[in-house]
Amino acid sequence: MNKTKKKELIGKGAELEPTVHIGKEGITDGVVEEVRAQVKRARLVKVRLLPNAALPIEEVAAELAERSGSVVVDVRGFTVLLCDTRSAR
Repeated sequence: MNKTKKKELIGKGAELEPTVHIGKEGITDGVVEEVRAQVKRARLVKVRLLPNAALPIEEVAAELAERSGSVVVDVRGFTVLLCDTRSAR
């Protein structure tokens, strides 16, 4: 993903509300399936890690991307922005 495409996706993601929330149970199969479905449908998904999850956000982002077949666009605070592989080109 080049800089221009990344900036474009971050701009679109700024307008989105988080649609998936990860709590203290962490990344479950249900969360992965939901992210996969939303990425397939919307191509850009914002995921929020709740503070009581006590998981490192970078690890969560990498695992979610790997398990859902998506690409990490941006990580800020407790929020991860993911897109599908087609949008990342």
